[in-house]
Amino acid sequence: MSEGQSKSRRGFMLGAAVAGAAAAAVVALPKTPTPEAPVAEKPPVPENGGGYHVTEHVKQYYRSTLV
Repeated sequence: MSEGQSKSRRGFMLGAAVAGAAAAAVVALPKTPTPEAPVAEKPPVPENGGGYHVTEHVKQYYRSTLV
């Protein structure tokens, strides 16, 4: 075995050991609770089904689908 191959293997093994140690350190760190995002209140549902509105954006979409 040449000296170049030996150094290459040592480097690989060293890198694998460092990566393993880093992974173990991440797992061992204490967990910090993540703050929950505030939930936005939904507007009330329209009484007579008036939830759909034809806007300029909707009209543009319909014009783009014409063949």
